Amino acid sequence: MALRLQSPYSNNHAAWFKGNLHTHTTNSDGNLSPQDTIATYAGMGYHFLMLSDHDKFTDPALLDPCGLTLIPGCEITANGPHMLHVNANGAMEPVENRQNIIDAVNGIDNGGFCIMNHPNWLENFNHCDHKNLEAWQGYAGIEIYNGVCRRAEGSPLATDRWDRLLSAGRKVWGYANDDNHRDWDRGVAWNVVQAEDASPGSIVKSLREGRFYASTGVVIDSIEVEGNTLRVRTQNAQRHYVSSLHGRVPAIADGRNLVYTLPDEFPFPYIRIECWGPADAMAWTQPFLIEKD
Repeated sequence: MALRLQSPYSNNHAAWFKGNLHTHTTNSDGNLSPQDTIATYAGMGYHFLMLSDHDKFTDPALLDPCGLTLIPGCEITANGPHMLHVNANGAMEPVENRQNIIDAVNGIDNGGFCIMNHPNWLENFNHCDHKNLEAWQGYAGIEIYNGVCRRAEGSPLATDRWDRLLSAGRKVWGYANDDNHRDWDRGVAWNVVQAEDASPGSIVKSLREGRFYASTGVVIDSIEVEGNTLRVRTQNAQRHYVSSLHGRVPAIADGRNLVYTLPDEFPFPYIRIECWGPADAMAWTQPFLIEKD
């Protein structure tokens, strides 16, 4: 029985666009005004940005984009675990029942979606209880890396939560964001989107459908799948981990690039690739589900 990798990526060499989705300003508890925040990220070479103030909608249409694609958004914070509303048209009521919020966001006909934030934040490493991540339906994914948690309680990394969800059969994406509040929070973690162009609609669609990778410094040039073979080409990775069910690692390969072919007998339902680079630079592909012909 032949195996085939199901890829969220396109093999047509679409352009890559770098951006941050979790960004606070002086409209909530950030240290820069919305306009200064935009200018700062533009100066850092970003392509898109979402301002996500706590329970407050900061309208990007009222601001100078400084060459960036501005995605409207908000962080829903009060009364429960925090979540990003991507492509918002206003602030949602932060009701305690988070499933109701997810359903309301998905019911808006604009392609918007929800991301569950920093699940391993706080002293108990459990800002968002895993039973809730398993129970809630319809959110796009979770933050697998949250920059502000490098200096806060808990852990910035949440690939453990991601693998638990993927291993339970959930198709959820992994996002990396700065969660910008202070100067040292910027440029920590980002998403690089494969899209036809830099329009808000194109970027949001790719973010919702998994055509992006998450990074803290490793740059990926291409991700291609042909049948049961995956090729990842990077600029600065030094080692690649093929990760799978419940955190298993069926393969490790050194080098800047990866070519991995599924063995004829592969017992796991998905793989994802962790690209390790110098210092703390990493990148994470989205999962590739495994189909049997």
